Amino acid sequence: MRQIVLDTETTGLEVSQGHRIIEIGCVELVNRKLTGNHYHQYVNPHREIDQGAIEVHGITNEFLADKPAFEVVARAFLEFVQGAELVIHNAPFDIGFLNAELQRAVGPDTRLDELCAVTDTLVMARSKHPGQRNNLDALCQRYMVDNSQRDLHGALLDAEILADVYLAMTGGQTALQLSESGADNDGQTRAEHLVRLPAGRSPLPVIAATPEEIVAHEAQLQAIAAASGGRLLWREKP
Repeated sequence: MRQIVLDTETTGLEVSQGHRIIEIGCVELVNRKLTGNHYHQYVNPHREIDQGAIEVHGITNEFLADKPAFEVVARAFLEFVQGAELVIHNAPFDIGFLNAELQRAVGPDTRLDELCAVTDTLVMARSKHPGQRNNLDALCQRYMVDNSQRDLHGALLDAEILADVYLAMTGGQTALQLSESGADNDGQTRAEHLVRLPAGRSPLPVIAATPEEIVAHEAQLQAIAAASGGRLLWREKP
């Protein structure tokens, strides 16, 4: 299963007002594993960037002056994402901009959401956490994903962070290894879940329970034992 986690940066918020894409960032997942393969491209939009947008992503007109137009990179982008499932946070925003660019560069009937399946992680997050903040920073905090490098938005960095959030939100494991040496007494094999962090990322924090939390936990266990006739299965020896 090949998935592409994708993010863009733009000159402004409204594609209907002629705003354009200025950066595309994509990272590849195959069978829920980051492969290290990615696509990253800055794009000259041939129009001014809104000051409010610059304050979000820090990309200026001067920086983009020597970058290629979208028409030059469109085919390479399509080759990278062709046939994959796209994973995007607030997909209608990015898909709307990409469709507008592709229709100008490739043809009026070209639509990215017809070439690729699309999964919107914002829709997923709202379903799992209704009534809560579900922007990328909030999800990083909720799933303990390191976003300490995210002082400004950037398409490739945000795609990398979103990949970690998506994997955590949909199960957490990027690999499942069955170890025969780990078989228990009745011959059943235990599954060892291994989470592999991208290179350069800090390990996930391990937070120990406080003495007060341990006391409260023990009191809860005693209450469960009393309600179940004294049996706590997870304390019984195998």
